[in-house]
Formats: sequence, structure tokens, C-alpha cells
Amino acid sequence: MGLIETELTESDPVWSAMDEELERDERVFLMVEEVAQYDGALQVSRGLWKKYGDKRISTLPFLRAGLRPICEFMTFNFSMQAIDQVINSAAKTYYMSAGLQPVPIVFRGPNGASAGVAAQHSQCFAAWYAHCPGLKVVSPWNSEDAKGLLKSAIREDNPVVFLENELMYGVPFEMSEESQSKDFTIPIGKAKVERPGDHVTVVSHSRLVGHCLDAAAVLAKEGIECEVINLRTIRPMDVESIEASVMKTNHLVTVEGGWPQFGVGAEICARIMEGPAFNYLDAPVTRVTGVDIPMPYAKILEDHSVPQIKDIIFSIKKTLNV
Repeated sequence: MGLIETELTESDPVWSAMDEELERDERVFLMVEEVAQYDGALQVSRGLWKKYGDKRISTLPFLRAGLRPICEFMTFNFSMQAIDQVINSAAKTYYMSAGLQPVPIVFRGPNGASAGVAAQHSQCFAAWYAHCPGLKVVSPWNSEDAKGLLKSAIREDNPVVFLENELMYGVPFEMSEESQSKDFTIPIGKAKVERPGDHVTVVSHSRLVGHCLDAAAVLAKEGIECEVINLRTIRPMDVESIEASVMKTNHLVTVEGGWPQFGVGAEICARIMEGPAFNYLDAPVTRVTGVDIPMPYAKILEDHSVPQIKDIIFSIKKTLNV
């Protein structure tokens, strides 16, 4: 990696990735909710309509073979209105055409809990979409993830669900010189060890990777070294990286903002139980998740409904029996 050159908030690399891919490939276009003259509901696509015009940036869907659309949802909660097209059309067309018709489309937008938007606007859809064969599901944490993974998603010939987080749009991250190149990509399906450690493996995705790193910093002062893995991709999941870490640390904690039943953490638990790392565990796997209720509106209840740093610390200590 090159030297750190600048800090960028997560929305900036998303914009850069779209701009660079629109410039690189004339088949790429951006469409849907409030994305053209309005610059998108959260201003992530600001300025792109002025630069590329109506044919490349549109609020209206249009049909033409051979294009590579980026479909922006104002929030993934609204993707429920399009789930038939996502699941029954995009995810299955390549298979049902015997490999003759690829579907290079990216569905992107903010996912998971935001702040003060209550039950209908706070859901995590990682497990929903990762359940479906034919889709790839990506969940970046920092600015480098967002840019490199989105560029890979746009170049992918399969449909990709790209789950951003609204609360991360304004968070600055250092970006290497390499990651600011127009040629920078991150492969889909490969996790990253954000912090090495020997005592416990902590696996997470999206915003909660930051919480895990904060918890690890606190625990390091007590002599507990956590290995924090940033999944980056939910489907296909990089189980090999998780297994390698568990076989070293002998303990595993999963952390996610979604509901516990049939969630990302539940899938990780099953894969570890079924694979070679199971015999290396010295304690049961512990899951840290959102609470199994619709998101409350009141802030104090909202805070108790999503994982906090203290919850991660408590679960790690419980797993280590300290």
C-alpha cells in the first residue's frame, strides 16, 4: 500500500467509484429514486447528472440490451417494492437462460439502522438477500472498502446487492494512495483481517466493524488480543479466512446489526460447526446481534436495540470466561 494521502468520508469513494466507472464504460448508467437533477436523496450521486446527462443518469427505468445499470435505492427498506424483480428476475435469469444471459446490475443504497427513523426504515437486509443463490451481497465498512468493492461490483457480470450504511457516509477514513487510483478494486468474496490477535476471533461487517475495533482496543489494555475480521462480502462468504483465524484463536464472536434468527452470524456458526475449525473451538460461538423486535423510535430504546461497544466487550469476555 502507498502512503496515506488523504481522508475521505464513505460517500466520497462511492461517488468516485460510480464516476470512474461511468467514465470508463459507456454501458454503465445510474437510475432510480431522486437520482438525477436532485442528486440523490442523500446526495451520494451529486453532480453526476450534470456531468453525464439524461442518457446516463435517470430517474426513470429504461430497457436496452447490453447495459450495466446501477440501481440506487433511497434506502434498502424500499427495495421491498422491487424484491420480485431482484429475486425472481435478476438473481435467476443467468441460470434459467442456461448461462446465455448474464445480468450485470448493481443494487446499491443505505442499509441497516440509521438514527431516529423507526421500524420501517431501520432493517438490515444482509441475510435477506444473501439467502438467495444468484446474487452477490457486499457490505463495505470503510472508504477503501466502498470504492474498491463498488468498482468490482459494477464490473461484475452477476447481480450484486451493495449494502452501504447511512451513518457511515459522513465518517472520514484515511485512504492510501493506491486506493485513490482509477484502477483500484477489491475482489468480491474476500474478507480482511483489520486487527490481528491471538485470543478470540471477532467477525463483523459494515458499521459494526468499527465497534469491534473499538472494543478490541479497550480489551487490549486488559491483555486480551482480538483478531477482528471485516467480512466485506456476505455472499460468497470467505469462510476460509474465518476458519483460519478460529483455528488460531480457538474462540469466535460474531457481530451484526440485523436480527438474530437466520442471520449472518447464524450462518457463520453453522459453517464453522460443519467445517474443520469446529474441533479447535474451546467455547461455544457467541453472537452479538440487533434485538429481535421492530426498531423503536425513542432514542434510548433504539440504543438498546442495536449492538453497542459494551455489548461486544461483554460477549468477548463471556466467550473467554474472564
